Amino acid sequence: MRLLIDVHDMAWDEAWRLVRKTVSYTNHTLLPEALETWPVELISEVLPRHLEIIYEINRRLLEKVKTRSPDDDALLARISLIDERYGRNVRMAYLATVASQHINGVANLHSRLLRDRVLKDFHTLDPERFTNITNGVTPRRFMILANPALTSLINDTIGDAWTRDLERLQELEEWADNPGFQGAWHEVKSSNKQALAQTIFKTSGIEVDPATLFDCQIKRIHEYKRQHLNILHIICRYLEMKRGLRTDAPARTLLFAGKAAPGFYSAKVIIELIHAVADTVNSDPDVNDKMRIAFLPNFNVSSAEKIYPAADLSQQISTAGMEASGTGNMKFALNGALTIGTLDGANIEIRQRVGKENFFLFGLTESEVANRRAGDYRPRERYLKDQQLRSVVDALADGLFSSGDSTRFRPLIDGLLQHDHFFVLEDFSTYRACQQQVDDTWNDPTKWTRASILNTARCGWFSSDRAIKEYCERIWRVSPVPIE
Repeated sequence: MRLLIDVHDMAWDEAWRLVRKTVSYTNHTLLPEALETWPVELISEVLPRHLEIIYEINRRLLEKVKTRSPDDDALLARISLIDERYGRNVRMAYLATVASQHINGVANLHSRLLRDRVLKDFHTLDPERFTNITNGVTPRRFMILANPALTSLINDTIGDAWTRDLERLQELEEWADNPGFQGAWHEVKSSNKQALAQTIFKTSGIEVDPATLFDCQIKRIHEYKRQHLNILHIICRYLEMKRGLRTDAPARTLLFAGKAAPGFYSAKVIIELIHAVADTVNSDPDVNDKMRIAFLPNFNVSSAEKIYPAADLSQQISTAGMEASGTGNMKFALNGALTIGTLDGANIEIRQRVGKENFFLFGLTESEVANRRAGDYRPRERYLKDQQLRSVVDALADGLFSSGDSTRFRPLIDGLLQHDHFFVLEDFSTYRACQQQVDDTWNDPTKWTRASILNTARCGWFSSDRAIKEYCERIWRVSPVPIE
């Protein structure tokens, strides 16, 4: 708007028409802290002319709203580009929304929550501008480059047309029950696990057995992604093994990786907890032949290329309604990992496509989470009623994983018992039961391998090629250019 008006001498209405025909807004998060707001005072000092334009955009927006709802002052306050509740701040997501031709989320659930919650008032004003385009990932990097052995096996089995049309992976379905193909599939996975085991040893000094179940939670460290739910279950498993229980449980390599925001205290406590539990478990001869924990440092795409092909189990356990989409879930599934997860983000669409029998589902739904938040959820009662959960929390509180220091993880424990905003304690029992299903399936290698093949075969829709095609057709309105 500044360029069109100030530099090119265009009238406001014509400039705004061009902006609205040019700009579209793809939202990638529901987290309030990521929906940025900027202080009016700061913008007035750094970009005073831009602030004048923002004020005018807002004035016209509010006039439009007044015309439709003349007596609704609460609506005006909610929809204003200037949030005046805690000082005066510009709501950047609202500015992007009002200026855009299209607004989309990146998974069906995420887009619905944008329409029904985060941008509800804007959707009421202009519902036709809202749509969904589910994320995709590039098979060139995350299969063909990262997993050459699997690529060669697939090429030898169904040809290489799938590399240009990922949904051709569906042709693998007819091979899912073939013993010879299952054997070859298992050999590829085993080779990838051997390579990852070497990487784990080089980076962390921890020796892991490639024959174990590789259980991976690889994602940004955040309370809503619930690495601490995973760790609480690992502690539960450890305590049961120490008591001589779960002797038939398959051995697991429990792998974590991911980065945290530098100032995010809770994330750093979770990382510290992972390492503390790992130090105890890995050095305990009673259990360390049945479970080993490793945290790969300095996670990036290059290290991810080693992890996705080797993973057996993909942990996608965020609180329902918190994840926009996720793309790691797609990368894991395309490489034949089975998912344990909630009905959150693109997990829902992955489960629909791979089949519920090939996906380990647990936890509250998004609507159940919303009801709990609106109700009277008491996490301490959940702790008191669940004996296994209580033993886990008490062990942590008593300093079992902190050399007897009962204060080391007290802030995390107090947060769970007093608030449990992300419903870790509430979902613990169903998560634990679902992990038993994982054990049972792993103990049937034919069943596991079949499910692994079907995950790859049925996830071709999650290609970035499909996603970009949808953007071209529905958002950008551009056509392909033939290359001679």
